[in-house]
Amino acid sequence: MPSAIKVRSLLPTLLATLLLGAALGAQAQQPPAAGSSARIDAIKKAGALRVAVLSNPPWLVENTTSSGDAWAGPAWLLANEYARLLGVKVQLVPVSHETKVPVLASNQADMTISPLSVTPERLKVVDFVTYSNTALCVFGRSDNPKVANAKSVDDFNRPDVTIAYFTGGGEENWVKKRFPKANLRGVSSAGTAAPVEEIMARRADVSPINRVPYMALSRKVKGLQALPHGNNCQDSTEMATPIGLAIDKNQPEYLAWLKAVAEGMAGKLKTDETRVINTM
Repeated sequence: MPSAIKVRSLLPTLLATLLLGAALGAQAQQPPAAGSSARIDAIKKAGALRVAVLSNPPWLVENTTSSGDAWAGPAWLLANEYARLLGVKVQLVPVSHETKVPVLASNQADMTISPLSVTPERLKVVDFVTYSNTALCVFGRSDNPKVANAKSVDDFNRPDVTIAYFTGGGEENWVKKRFPKANLRGVSSAGTAAPVEEIMARRADVSPINRVPYMALSRKVKGLQALPHGNNCQDSTEMATPIGLAIDKNQPEYLAWLKAVAEGMAGKLKTDETRVINTM
């Protein structure tokens, strides 16, 4: 063990390292100097950060009550932090599913905070600041031995397991590739997040579902169990797709700063996402 004298002699160096790290972190979140980013200069001149909004829980939720902020969720927290650091106000730009990306190229918004999944097609026209993701869970009845005894999602890839899925849904191709040995049961969509009726009636053993609506489903329908295990399947990486806000392309200084701020807020954003999911 190091002697007390050696430890004391190291304290100034350790303190200096910690202070330097904190200073560098704070500096990284400060906006680039004037003239470094045309976008940031324009935002400061206008006195407003124009953010395109369209509800997409749990990341951006519209407040339909008459009190409090008009929006909530991690995307809203992030937008307000950007505005605070820039010393400007947040200006809302309502958009639709069809216009939430085009408004960036047409310079009608400085960013779209309505959460977008990262796709190859979108990457051609916008840059992303990612702070979350979507992913799939596989759930079934907890009193089903095939579910109760499963250690991982891989355990469902066998002929004696029946997997139900919505035909034409985003999970269909994933199910067919992920479970080639299983007995697959395609059913028509019933307007729900997953074919729960197939599970409860024991016509199927398990079914895929997005990790976000699974939380509400598990509260509504008792006796379910999901995999991957841990954190009620919220840490799943099955069919994971990054989620984030978008800006127009070719703005490297602006993008780098946005990413630095988001990274510094990662813990708060995750906490707020969990809060919203638990109220859905």
